[in-house]
Amino acid sequence: MTTHSDPTAWGSTTTLDAIAAWLATRDRVIVTTHVKPDGDAVGSTLALVRALNAIDPMKATRRPGESRAEAWYFGPPPSWLADIARNTPHRVLGHNGPPKHIPADAVVITDTGSWAQLEAVREFLLEHAEDSAIVDHHAHGDPEVAPRRVVDTSSAAACQPMAELCRIILGAKRAEDLPRDIATTLYLGLATDTGWFRHSNVDAKVMATAGALLAAGAENVWLYQTIEQRDTPARLRLLAAALASLEYFDLVPGDPKAGQLAVMNLTRADIQNAKAEPGESGGFVDFPQMIASVRVTALLTEASPAEYGLTGEMKGGLTKISLRSKPGEHAIDVNAAAGTLGGGGHTRAAGARVAKDLPATAEAVVAAVRAQAAIAMNAKGSRT
Repeated sequence: MTTHSDPTAWGSTTTLDAIAAWLATRDRVIVTTHVKPDGDAVGSTLALVRALNAIDPMKATRRPGESRAEAWYFGPPPSWLADIARNTPHRVLGHNGPPKHIPADAVVITDTGSWAQLEAVREFLLEHAEDSAIVDHHAHGDPEVAPRRVVDTSSAAACQPMAELCRIILGAKRAEDLPRDIATTLYLGLATDTGWFRHSNVDAKVMATAGALLAAGAENVWLYQTIEQRDTPARLRLLAAALASLEYFDLVPGDPKAGQLAVMNLTRADIQNAKAEPGESGGFVDFPQMIASVRVTALLTEASPAEYGLTGEMKGGLTKISLRSKPGEHAIDVNAAAGTLGGGGHTRAAGARVAKDLPATAEAVVAAVRAQAAIAMNAKGSRT
């Protein structure tokens, strides 16, 4: 992790030790993350809130029920949020945005640094621009979101640098010494962002962190049951709709031997007919990767502006894009493909949100992925 002196360049501008020292002087901290939070977003925010509330120098003077730190979420939350959060102070923001009556002298944003994923709290973040920090692991973001940034792109999940920040805050010698409830939420982010340790972002550092969290008492079996083994009939109906929409496109037009792009789409009507919630399509994009010829998968979901904290209707519609690619020879960089569509993420997992309807989005995605496929095919010896 390199620390940059240029605050206008995306990347780290400080260290975890410095953020911990800064937070030690703060009395009211809001911890937030990207819209429609996933496991890494929830895990990293809850871990930090729990650590800050455990070290509360003003606890004796606070009113009953008042906490030093609180997590904020917006957009449809995952169905398991309440089970994971338990009694940790948190709130899911409604269409009216952040509450006006809560003072804050520090804001920490985890698992993102992109304005596109923070629209619902943009005004709040601008008001606290000088008193904010980011802990992230994505390769792209907007530097003006916060002046203090630790961006560790070598980490598979934001929960990896967050584990170290929590250790510093709590004065623990090792990650193995973290409290069990903090270790559990950190393990959640690590496990979900690696596909339960199946994806190509798993390395020795990931497994070492996971082992340390297990040694600290992380409830891995309970987490898997809570997150992955609670599907509803509605989610399975929605999956059936997604699979029924599956289309294949040659990455090199007319040459199926070069590999294929598998595209699924879900309309708002599909979601309504399945009696599902928008967030219940999580993980669907991974299913077509089981097909040997498929090298890249895409899930296009018709969305409403309200899901992203936006107001009004979008001309031409609004579509969420999720992209995944397989590692191997001439692997395709879906982060670069998403970047041409206004999004980003990681080399093997990325996404975007575009103001287009589903057919127009599909056309744009096919073109963007094919362009990256051509780059990958021309890169001699590329294998990632």
